[in-house]
Amino acid sequence: MLNLKGQGGITTLSKVLFHVVFWSAFLGLPILSAGDERFRHYQMQLLPISILLVPLFFINTQVLINRILKKNGYGLYVLSLTLLAGLFFFLSYFGRKIILEPRMWERQNIWFILFPILFVAAVSTGYGLIIYLIEQEKDRRQEHEERMKSELSFLRSQISPHFIFNILNSIVYLIRSKSDMAEQVTIKLSEIMRYMLYYTPSDQVLLSQELEYVDNYIELQKIRFEEDVKIDLAIHGNPGQQRIEPMLIIPFIENAFKHGVGLIMDPFIDVRIDIDGSSFYLTVRNKKSTIDTKDKASGIGLPNVRRRLELLYPDKHTLKVEEDDRYFQIMLNLELSSSVEPTLAIAHV
Repeated sequence: MLNLKGQGGITTLSKVLFHVVFWSAFLGLPILSAGDERFRHYQMQLLPISILLVPLFFINTQVLINRILKKNGYGLYVLSLTLLAGLFFFLSYFGRKIILEPRMWERQNIWFILFPILFVAAVSTGYGLIIYLIEQEKDRRQEHEERMKSELSFLRSQISPHFIFNILNSIVYLIRSKSDMAEQVTIKLSEIMRYMLYYTPSDQVLLSQELEYVDNYIELQKIRFEEDVKIDLAIHGNPGQQRIEPMLIIPFIENAFKHGVGLIMDPFIDVRIDIDGSSFYLTVRNKKSTIDTKDKASGIGLPNVRRRLELLYPDKHTLKVEEDDRYFQIMLNLELSSSVEPTLAIAHV
């Protein structure tokens, strides 16, 4: 009878339907099911007394549960409900005495008066507690989501300055050593910066946009290293309208350039991306230096992206890291989401 929202709440329509059905049955069934005219007349006389119990329902759910139970706990709530039921017992008692004919009043006993009150009190308590517990769960989920959003915002704020710092180092090197390429480098940098400014604040971006960003970054590195480093990027499959968390791929590739060049004989960076429907596969492989060149001051990339994967793709990713004395390789598998049917194809880059 109660329809749950996707966020854990209860719809207003569900509440309205519940009250329509419950009060129609509570007030109407005794009259409709009366076996003879005399008993039907008796139930009609009791209708104002039955309607009197409507405030009992709402006082219990809206005041006792929402205020006393939430703030003071079950002990004070039970005491308050007992006093409220006692008040309505006396109202019902004297109301029946006034409304009913003398011969009908003489047939009344405590159980006749008490049962409707206990029934409405029990139903309203059950209804109110269900609403209360569901709203508590909704609040917990919202609090968890807010904490996760805050953490993701912090992680993203780390990625952008960290990445810009590394890119600017590359730009400085290129301008000093290969000034004739300054214009081409500036164009690539502007494309990268445009993506970071306009797309990374989004929750998700089109996979094709993320791949274009990766391509621009690798082209920038090719300009920088020329023939000194063998750099391969292969993209297979159709990104279509699949969507992905922005700046999720680049830390793995950036890490390969950070630790896969310099003081290495015949260095190479091999990046392979395969797209099969909603399945996304990334493999990044590079040669390792025999000398420990880790920069601990700026090594936030991989821990950062690991945490983002845990938050955003908790059951939809696998990340494997393989390493030996000469090579380092990461393999990432993601299950992506899409907004519409795939329409855009991407060829080998």
